[in-house]
Amino acid sequence: MDDADEQPPIDLVATVGPLDAVVETLRDVLHRSGALRVAAVVDLPDGPAALVDVGRLAPVEVQIGDRILHLPHAIELEAESLGGDIALRQLPPFEIDVLNGQVTGTIGGLDMLADAMRAVAALLGGRSVAMAQYQTITPDVPLTVSARGGEPIVVTLGDEEFELPER
Repeated sequence: MDDADEQPPIDLVATVGPLDAVVETLRDVLHRSGALRVAAVVDLPDGPAALVDVGRLAPVEVQIGDRILHLPHAIELEAESLGGDIALRQLPPFEIDVLNGQVTGTIGGLDMLADAMRAVAALLGGRSVAMAQYQTITPDVPLTVSARGGEPIVVTLGDEEFELPER
């Protein structure tokens, strides 16, 4: 094994300080929406951006520069979710047609998820990006919704990306 294959060490922590509110926000979105995973690249004013990744039944992972931190998924933090007012509910898995870029599901469901990711990105501020990944009826082909303030919403079906039209 050469040095290029080595992974940086992972530190197990009980807090990520000012990012605790981001962790709470992403956990809240994950649980209320039924997402497989919710992540954000947080534009920090002092230093590199932080990647905060919250998956189902997995530790919360925060990466800042070369440092990787893990928090237990259910750990109680002394912070509140920033997104309590974001309208979300769990939806059945979407039916997708990757070749034609079609998503079929609950009426207004994809728009609700897009609005939620746009709201999370706005709450995080700056050039932050929010994304959430959802189950589809096609095994191993998730639907991902990504947003950054002032830019079109991007929906990814497997490896194919599509911009949602403005409403």
